[in-house]
Amino acid sequence: MVSPTSGGARRFLPWMIGLVAVIAAAVVVVVVVTNNNNKSTATITTSAATTGPSCNVTSVAEHELPAVVTIMASGAVNGGVGSGEVIRSDGYILTNNHVIAAAAGSGSLDVIFDNGNSAHATLVGRDPLTDLAVIRVDQSNLQTITIGNSSDLQIGQPVVALGAPLGLSSTVTSGIVSALGRTVHVPGEGSASALLVDAVQTDASINPGNSGGALVDCSGALVGIPTAGATTGETGGSIGLGFAIPVNSALTIADELISTGSVTHSFVGVQAQPLAASATGQGGQAGGLWIISVVAGSPAASAGLRAGDIIRSIDGSPATSTDQLMALTLTKRPGDRVELKYERDGAEATATITLGARPSST
Repeated sequence: MVSPTSGGARRFLPWMIGLVAVIAAAVVVVVVVTNNNNKSTATITTSAATTGPSCNVTSVAEHELPAVVTIMASGAVNGGVGSGEVIRSDGYILTNNHVIAAAAGSGSLDVIFDNGNSAHATLVGRDPLTDLAVIRVDQSNLQTITIGNSSDLQIGQPVVALGAPLGLSSTVTSGIVSALGRTVHVPGEGSASALLVDAVQTDASINPGNSGGALVDCSGALVGIPTAGATTGETGGSIGLGFAIPVNSALTIADELISTGSVTHSFVGVQAQPLAASATGQGGQAGGLWIISVVAGSPAASAGLRAGDIIRSIDGSPATSTDQLMALTLTKRPGDRVELKYERDGAEATATITLGARPSST
């Protein structure tokens, strides 16, 4: 299930399509290994739906593919193939957590570069909540991916996806930015899910194995990390709905992983559920989030919120989905302040919450 949100008022809508984290199954490792001894030849495809201006894909591929790698992860019981990009010349590589999760315990990680060379990698740190991870190879003077600014993206702008779909290293596809500001649930670890906040939607072909790779603009600058692709359930291939984590937020997480090996997320301390306008009994007022419980001693409790309160807005945006509360914990830092307007017994009030650090067991 996908829960996208448009810009502005941020409507959260269910889509009746499946969403898959785009890591290729371990069976395709054979495809990758057969190309290890020779420099890869880039495979370039263009989205049939793309019209109007487009990138010089050949130039983008020539300049940026040397910084894009294929990642092979293997564990005791499973494994897979995904993609990544070199973000620091001394061997740091950014990818998705689900790409390397199989090797997070006692497994192994190997990286194949665009020129066919391979190297063993070690895990620097990972963050299942944002589905990001950093690994490192013991090499220096590596070519790094050019870093862009995802805040500058515009709908309709041409983009290029670089990665290893189905384990086919150095594959390049092109398309456009189809939408911005999507909020997308992706499968996480165990029964949990990860949340892609303000994700970039693209029709550039995103297939299993593209996870962790690079979505770049026409200058070759990294603007997103391809993470998930939607399917109708009838086929596992791309249907022109791919989602990427914006590079600005991805690099913030990557920098913290490199510095500390983990990520500290913020904490609100409420459990809530969406409440339809018809169920509020507040004379036709818009729906909100009904607080089921408040964690004792939490930031929400300290701000005066109680079970039974109805949150009407969060930092000025109408409260319509619990995803908004989860997004706060992923995009804001402990110590940041958030303004919530809420209703209690028919009276409106405002609470300013100073976010705390997420408990390790939460």
